[in-house]
Amino acid sequence: MIRKEPIRQDPEGWIRQVFAAQAVRKGGVIRRAVPWVEREIGRERFVQEVRRRGFHMIECGGQFVVICNRAGLRVVC
Repeated sequence: MIRKEPIRQDPEGWIRQVFAAQAVRKGGVIRRAVPWVEREIGRERFVQEVRRRGFHMIECGGQFVVICNRAGLRVVC
């Protein structure tokens, strides 16, 4: 697979839009397709933003699942 640089010239606008979702404000969950994130702003930049906010993120089935809550996380199964 050939890796390309992200296409966004202004990743901050993309990040503001993603993290403006109602689910984020309510401490819920958002998900984004991994290839889309990589194409738009890059995996590293997205991980950096999730960490900066103190949220949790998992990758499963080609999706990033972001738990928009700073509370502890326990995997049940």
